[in-house]
Amino acid sequence: MRKCTVEGASSSMPTWEKLEEFVRGHIQGLIQRVLEEEVTEFLGRGKHERRDSVDGPVGYRNGYGKERRVSLSAGTVTVRRPRIRGLEERFESRILPLFHRRTDQVGQVLVERYLHGLAQGDFELALRGLLGDGAPLSASSIESLRAQWEQEYAQWRTRRLDERQLVYAWADGVYVKAGLEKEKAALLVVVGAMSDGHKEVLAVASGYRESIESWTELLRDRGLEAPKLLVADGNLGVWGAVAQVWPQTAEQRCWNHKIVNVLDKLPKKVQPQARALLKEIPYAPSRPEAEQRRDAFVKRYRDRYADAVNCLMSDWERMVSFYAFPEEHWKHLRTTNVVESPFAAIRLRTNAAKRFKKATCATALIWKTLMLAEKRFRKLNAPQLMNQVYQGHAFENQKAITNQEELKVAA
Repeated sequence: MRKCTVEGASSSMPTWEKLEEFVRGHIQGLIQRVLEEEVTEFLGRGKHERRDSVDGPVGYRNGYGKERRVSLSAGTVTVRRPRIRGLEERFESRILPLFHRRTDQVGQVLVERYLHGLAQGDFELALRGLLGDGAPLSASSIESLRAQWEQEYAQWRTRRLDERQLVYAWADGVYVKAGLEKEKAALLVVVGAMSDGHKEVLAVASGYRESIESWTELLRDRGLEAPKLLVADGNLGVWGAVAQVWPQTAEQRCWNHKIVNVLDKLPKKVQPQARALLKEIPYAPSRPEAEQRRDAFVKRYRDRYADAVNCLMSDWERMVSFYAFPEEHWKHLRTTNVVESPFAAIRLRTNAAKRFKKATCATALIWKTLMLAEKRFRKLNAPQLMNQVYQGHAFENQKAITNQEELKVAA
C-alpha cells in the first residue's frame, strides 16, 4: 500500500502549518538577491571584483543600509538595501525606492478598504494577520493617505479640460455631514461621455446647497465645452446655471427622480399600480408613444390626484429630450444613474464616517472613491455614433439626418 507521507523528505520542506512563513522567507530572499543583482548590473562587476580598467564604472559597494520592512500582497518582509559609495550622484534603486514601505497593490487595498467603510483604527485588527508584522497599518499611516489624496485632488481639480470632446454630461449632488455646520455640505459632481464613448469624472467640488452660483462656477471652470445634452435631477440650481453657461445644450431631467416625486403625491395604496404605469412612459419606442402613455396616466388619476398629475406634466419638454438622440443611447440618458451608481459606495463610506471634521476631507474622500469607480466605467452603447452626435447630426426615428431637406422636414 502506498504511504500517505514521503519518507526521507528533505527537512527543509515546509509543513502546512509553516507554509506562510516558508513562502515569505523565500520571497524575502528573492528580493534581497534581486537587489544585489541590480547593484552588480549598475557597477558592471560582481561583489569583491575589481574594476576592469581606469575608465570602468566608478563606485564601490559599502555594506548595507538599515533593515527595512516592505509590505507585499504576500505579506511583510525585511530586506537591506546595498549601499554604493564613490558616486557623483546618489544611487536610487528602481526595485526598492527610498521611503517606500508598501507596494502599489497593498496601497490600493488600503485605499479600497478605507473608502468602503473601514475605520482608521480598525486596519490593525482587520489586516495585520494578512500582511504580517511591520505592515504600515497604524492610524497615522492611514491619515497620511488622506493627506496624500487631498494633494492629488488639489492638482486634479486644476487640470485643463479644453481638449475634451464632450457629448453628454450628467450632473448631480451628494450631501454629507462635514465640519461643525448644522447644514450638510453639497458635493457637486459632473460626469461626461466623450466622442469615443468613454466616460470620465470631470468635476467634483463643494457647493452651497446646489445653488445657481455654485453650479455656474463649476460648469465654467477650466474651459469645459458645452455638451449636446445634460442629464440632471429637478434641482433648479443646475438648470439655472446651464441656461447661463451652456444655453445651447439640450436638457434632460432624470426619470427616476420624476417618478419618485409623482409617487410622493399619491397614497401608498395607489402607488404600486401608478409606479408600473409611470415606468412604462420613458421606455416607449418614440416620443408620440410616450405622450400617449402619459395621457393615459393623466386620464386615470387627474380627477382624484390632481397634484400627482400636475407633477408629471410639469417640465415635460425636459423629460423627453433624449428622444432626439440615437436610440442606442437612450438607456444612458433617461436617468442620472451614471452618477448615482458610484454614489452608492460614497454613501457607504460617508455613513460609516458619520461626520467629517472638515468639508475638504469629505471632498477628497468622495473624489478618490469616484476615481476608483471611474476605472470600472463602461463605454456607452454604440460608441461609433458618439462622433456623429458630437458633430451636431440631428436624429429622426433613431436615424441620423444627413441632408438639409431631411433636416427641414424633421424641423
